[in-house]
Amino acid sequence: MSRPLPFTKMHGAGNDFVVFDGLRDELPADLSKLAQAIADRHFGVGFDQMLVVRASASADFRMDIYNADGSQVEMCANGIRAFYKYLRDAGHTKSDEIGVETLSGVVRPRWAGEGLVTVDMGLPILIPEKIPTTLATGPGPVLDVPIDVPASLWPDGQTEFRAASVSMGNPHCVIQVDDIDAIPLDRVGPALEHHVAFPNRVNVEFIEIVSRDRIRQRTWERGTGETLACGSGACAVAVASMLRGVVDREVTIELRGGELRIAWADRTSHVFMTGPAATVFTGVWPLDD
Repeated sequence: MSRPLPFTKMHGAGNDFVVFDGLRDELPADLSKLAQAIADRHFGVGFDQMLVVRASASADFRMDIYNADGSQVEMCANGIRAFYKYLRDAGHTKSDEIGVETLSGVVRPRWAGEGLVTVDMGLPILIPEKIPTTLATGPGPVLDVPIDVPASLWPDGQTEFRAASVSMGNPHCVIQVDDIDAIPLDRVGPALEHHVAFPNRVNVEFIEIVSRDRIRQRTWERGTGETLACGSGACAVAVASMLRGVVDREVTIELRGGELRIAWADRTSHVFMTGPAATVFTGVWPLDD
C-alpha cells in the first residue's frame, strides 16, 4: 500500500532540487533512502540535492539537505535560494528576509526582485584545520598548493595541479586551468573528491579566469557528481580568486546552468551571492509505508 507524498521540483541556475515540506506533510523516517530512490533520473524524478523544510528552534526555518547518494550535507547555496522561494510560494512566509538553520549555521536569504534571491553567506573559512584540509597548516589561506592526481586520469599524464581551498560552510577545492572544457571531470572529479587531503571529502571547482569581473566554473559535487551550478562553490571560487588578486571584489561566475553574482568587500566582510530560483513542476511520489 502506498500513499502520495507531494514534492516540488526547482532549480537555481540549473542546480536542481526536489523539495519536501515537513511542515505540511508527514515524511518517512528514512530520508536517506527516499533521497536515493527519487534521485535516479531514469527511474525516479532526478535531482542534485533533496531539500527538506523543517521547523527550527534557532531560526525561522530549517533546511535539511541530502545528496543523490543519500548522504546529508552542511550547506547548499543554490538550494537555499530555491528553498526560500518555495517558502514564499507555499505561504509559509511573506518576509523579504528570513533566517534558515543549516548544518553549517544560520543563513539569511533575502528577496532581490522577481526570481532573484540574495544570500548572506557569512564569512569564508580560510583556516585549513577548519575547512578541513591537510593541504596546509596554520592560519591560512590555502592558495596555490600542489595537489597530486593519478597520471592515468589525464590525457597528457599531468600529475600535479595547484589548488586553493575554502569552506563556505562546506569544503571546496579550487583549481585554475586554461580551459575548463578540456577537463575530464568525470574521471578527475571523484579522485579529488576522495583525495586524502580532504578528510570530509570535498567539492571540486575547475575555473577559467575570463576577465577581472568574470570567471567560468565547472563543479564536481561530493556525493552527486558534476552539476550545472554550485552556489557555495561559486562563493569559494570568488573568494580564492580575490585572495589571489586575479579578479575584482565583485565578480560574475559563469556556470553551465546560468550566472551568479558574488560580492566580497574585504577579509572582514560577509560574502553575498545573488542568483535565480525557479519552480519547474510539482508532483507526488508514491511512498510505500
